[in-house]
Amino acid sequence: MTSPEAADRRRVQRAAFSVGVWVAAASAIVIALGVSVLVAVILLRARVEGDEHGTGFPGDHRGSGDDLVVDVDRVLPWVIGLGILGVVVLSLIAWFAARRAVRPLGEALRLQRNFVADASHELRTPLTTLTSRIQIAQRRLERGGDVAEALDQLRSDADAMNDMLTDLLMAAEGKADTTALAPVGEAMDAAVSRLQPLADESGVTLEVFSTDRAVRMPLPTLTRILMAVVDNAIQHSPRGAVVTIAAAATRDDVEIRASDQGSGIDPADAERIFERFARGSETGRRRGFGLGLALVRDVLTRYAGRIEVESTSSGGTTFLIALPSPRV
Repeated sequence: MTSPEAADRRRVQRAAFSVGVWVAAASAIVIALGVSVLVAVILLRARVEGDEHGTGFPGDHRGSGDDLVVDVDRVLPWVIGLGILGVVVLSLIAWFAARRAVRPLGEALRLQRNFVADASHELRTPLTTLTSRIQIAQRRLERGGDVAEALDQLRSDADAMNDMLTDLLMAAEGKADTTALAPVGEAMDAAVSRLQPLADESGVTLEVFSTDRAVRMPLPTLTRILMAVVDNAIQHSPRGAVVTIAAAATRDDVEIRASDQGSGIDPADAERIFERFARGSETGRRRGFGLGLALVRDVLTRYAGRIEVESTSSGGTTFLIALPSPRV
């Protein structure tokens, strides 16, 4: 199997070779054209020796000899002009070739930056959950209580982070495992369980209405999607609010709705919020970076699904997620 380093090295070598070929071919063409034009100018500007006495002209050998005479002051401006034009043309060609050749490198850098940003964003919520569970375990330990349950939850969260990292690496490689089946109910329960400490801190109640259907997607991927959407709902709900996540099966799809009781979304921003680094108004809680919903849409697109704002008002917002589901 080819290592990523070897693949990157070959990509750089191909880019360098492409620039070299483009510049060499363009240089040959420009030089050939320049020489041709210069020869034509010389022939047109030259005169047969003795032509100053009216005894000949270019192509006529009735003069005192067969040699052509070229006046430097008449040809030199053409030489200088063609030289400058050749340099300008070659510079433009080199710029175009270099830009074309490094385009894959720019795309690789963009993907790298996106992965770093996406991984940082996706791990942020589980890390916050881990911190909350550690604080709970510490308080129980200080009171002499049993921390076995908290430790089990911490181990479960650590395993979930490992699954999430694996899923992120697969996504970075552009892979979509459409052969896997994720039970929707299991993914919903896992997402809510991991977000429960954050909901408790925010004074938000989570309600789940599940289904026994499955969708064509790995379980960690579906869990990650649901965590992003529910976490977004928690952040935009006031204390005492209820966040509902409900799944319903249709003939070919499973529709999952996440509803909050926040202040709603401006209709003009209904599409913009799915763009990278687009952020709504801050809630005074954890600072958002405008990546969660954009990541959700990217993942759903790979798995032939979709997400949209189904409804929004001053009383709350409902997001609709639809994913293909095999019929049983």
